[in-house]
Amino acid sequence: SDGFVAACGCTGDSTKYPTAAMSQMAYGSSTAFGPACGKCFNLTLLNTYTSDPPFIPNVVKSIVIKVTDLCPLSEAGWCDGTQTKKNPGNQYINFDLAYPSPAIPGDFFPSNESYYGYTDFGVWNVSYETVSCTNWNGWKNAAALGSVTNLGNESVCCPANPTGNPNDTCPSYSDDNRLPPNTATGASIARLLPIPITLVALFVIANLFGS
Repeated sequence: SDGFVAACGCTGDSTKYPTAAMSQMAYGSSTAFGPACGKCFNLTLLNTYTSDPPFIPNVVKSIVIKVTDLCPLSEAGWCDGTQTKKNPGNQYINFDLAYPSPAIPGDFFPSNESYYGYTDFGVWNVSYETVSCTNWNGWKNAAALGSVTNLGNESVCCPANPTGNPNDTCPSYSDDNRLPPNTATGASIARLLPIPITLVALFVIANLFGS
């Protein structure tokens, strides 16, 4: 997925670092950009969802991701949680990570092959903490920050480090379609690549230290 420009319109170089799609109701828009675009979260693995019994790792694994994409609402699926309805994992929010990816260490997801007979659990329960994007691995690479320039400011919005202030946080495209803050970076152009990717669903079961 290297170089892929997703719903927020973040630069292609952002995919060189950990990024994720967020379920629609948390993302804040049904298309294009939403208030979650550009936000950074520290995700901590808790246990697996689909294995029986659940696998609880004996090490703490966390990763800071930047939201760059939308996981659309559907009638049934990991991203179908709403304010009043949980997804099949009995959670409201879901993060989808593209994995395997050079941006995520190959040993990030723990496993116990001798017990389960496989190493890829696919779906994990996680806790999350909203953090400053200065903690994201891509922060020091200017080309990985902001949005592409050739799709028009009305179509993209990817703040480098949104705080919730209207001056640095995206509106909801589907709610009011008003122009977002200009977050374009000069050297960035769109490169739309329909590359098949494997998504690792990460359920949120706890919100630590804020929203």
